[in-house]
Amino acid sequence: MTPGDNGASTPEDDDPFGYLYADGQARGAQPPSGGYGYPNSVSRVRAVGERQYGQPAQAPYGQQTVPQQQGAYGQPNAHYQAPETFPGGPPAGQQPPQAGGGGGRGGRGPNTKGLLIGAIAVVAAVVIGISIAMLNGNSNDDNKGDQAGGATPTQSESTSPSPSGSSSAAGEGELPTIDAKALRLGGSAALASDVEGAQADGGTYVGNLNQPGNSVTWTVDGIPDDGTYTVFAHYSTAGEDQSMTLTINGKAFGSKLSMQNYAHAADGDFAKGWTTTYAWPTLNKGTNTITLSCGDGDKCNVLLDQLWLKKGQVKR
Repeated sequence: MTPGDNGASTPEDDDPFGYLYADGQARGAQPPSGGYGYPNSVSRVRAVGERQYGQPAQAPYGQQTVPQQQGAYGQPNAHYQAPETFPGGPPAGQQPPQAGGGGGRGGRGPNTKGLLIGAIAVVAAVVIGISIAMLNGNSNDDNKGDQAGGATPTQSESTSPSPSGSSSAAGEGELPTIDAKALRLGGSAALASDVEGAQADGGTYVGNLNQPGNSVTWTVDGIPDDGTYTVFAHYSTAGEDQSMTLTINGKAFGSKLSMQNYAHAADGDFAKGWTTTYAWPTLNKGTNTITLSCGDGDKCNVLLDQLWLKKGQVKR
């Protein structure tokens, strides 16, 4: 069997290669250009990209196509067809993105007013919480201060007499207190009041104790029990530290009574040298005699204005 032209037939029988034969060329067969080799042949294929997306389909032969009227701006087009109705369009049910990039009506952006109000509310809540916590902390501090009772700082304890600006036990009524005027003076000791700062009645003190044999004696009644007591002396000294002999019921106490310059007063400035010292002698129940004297080797350049007692070994 040899290739040849079988003549014209129906379009379905058109030979796409008719232009290769002589009789086909005689009937006008040409190389394909959008269809098969013969003029007006049926096109069974369409080149990729040939059809324009969104163009209306061709009207049947013999029917006149009416151009679509474009609607007014902003009005829907009666002839508009949704993209999903065309081949290759978006799948049905998928919403096309709205123009304007915003989520609100008219292409406006998101509602930031509500977000701003929410942020302000959160900040206000945090500030209120911090304020309440601070108020509670201050209340706790106040309660602690109330529990402390407002006590003033106490003097630190030591094994030796410590400085004090006043006789804190004087006038408490626990045990007797004596001023300079009521003391029995020995030797050339004398009363005076020209130096300020004495706490005794009228600012009176005993001076001129800086001589061997000079002394002051206190006969105290009403000691409740035998035992150890604290005898306090309020005095003034300036410059060098001093010490005197303490005698209890005619017997010298074990050590000198330290009368140091705890106030750090300059030499001769007795008005700034007032301070307190103490000792822990043993007393008998009832009446006892307490003597402070300037003995051999003592340094007695002091002014003495008060003596008082407290039970036990205390320091103020």
